[in-house]
Amino acid sequence: MRIKLAVVGLLMLLVSGCDDSKPEEKGFAGLGGEAAAFTQVVPGRTFSFPADHGVHEGFRIEWWYVTANLKDDQGQEFGVQWTLFRSALKATPEVAGWGAQTIWLGHAAVTSATAHHAAERYARGGVGQAGVTVQPFNAWIDDWQFSSQAEGLDDLQLRARGKGFSYALTLATSHAPVLQGDQGFSQKSEQGQASYYYSQPFFQASGTLEIDGKAYQVSGPAWLDREWSSQPLTANQSGWDWFSLHLDSGEQVMLYRMRQHEGEPYLTGTWIDAQGHTELLHGAEISLTPQGYETVAGRSMPVRWSIRIPAKQLDLTTTALNPKAWMDLRIPYWEGPVRLNGSHAGQGYLEMTGY
Repeated sequence: MRIKLAVVGLLMLLVSGCDDSKPEEKGFAGLGGEAAAFTQVVPGRTFSFPADHGVHEGFRIEWWYVTANLKDDQGQEFGVQWTLFRSALKATPEVAGWGAQTIWLGHAAVTSATAHHAAERYARGGVGQAGVTVQPFNAWIDDWQFSSQAEGLDDLQLRARGKGFSYALTLATSHAPVLQGDQGFSQKSEQGQASYYYSQPFFQASGTLEIDGKAYQVSGPAWLDREWSSQPLTANQSGWDWFSLHLDSGEQVMLYRMRQHEGEPYLTGTWIDAQGHTELLHGAEISLTPQGYETVAGRSMPVRWSIRIPAKQLDLTTTALNPKAWMDLRIPYWEGPVRLNGSHAGQGYLEMTGY
């Protein structure tokens, strides 16, 4: 689960606020609001690649999201984020020109142990400023790009820049994408809210990163998330804590905890073995507990966590590379790389919203 939900929800609220009616916000960033006119997420969908790397008309929200845990040749650690969000204002087919009913938003960030920089960009659909194509694959907003010379996601270029940072990375993999949840049906609540969700957690990234005027040659694992939905939250859900973990054993883990105003959080995840086979993790199989807090932007943020999955003999602690990794954007949130210690070594990413 991602801040992408909150951001796209804000876009919908901002644009709908231009008419005479005041929208009623339901759930975090309005994402629990009714979306009956849009296509609904139901179990049993058959995924098709490369077509599903592209836009899904009829759904209200969608995103292409990359994080990377990187090191230079001295072992200095960095994190990189690149995200493109698509928000449909109406459940109608996309058209060219200023009549397009789509808003695009980009987020990019770089994190080190001592610095964190983030930037965002907005675009209206239909005029070429932002979009996604499949043949060849290209996702862009202005000069920020996630692109390939082919239709697949095997070998890509990732580029972005903002105040105090830039990066140009190559992402490569020989693995097929993996389906999250129940064969790509990712449930977000006991009431049945859900998204279609797949990932590519096996990317290896390499290239150049610049932060505060100093350039570094870096490499490390990267993770792509793809989700689309129309009403992914309930009115009772207040935010989430999301983890993507690269274990040194070659296995990968995705976990999220959907917090609620009332009641216990909704907890689920996916265990991905080194060959890319997946296993759905139910809430009762996971222990996800805050262990240490940091005051960030006036908020108390849990930047240290205990994660236990007894059936997988996993018992570890995550520690933020930079506890101050605050995304000070239109919707602020915490997101940054984490280190893993305990039963498994490794690295990963953590996102926290709604605090």
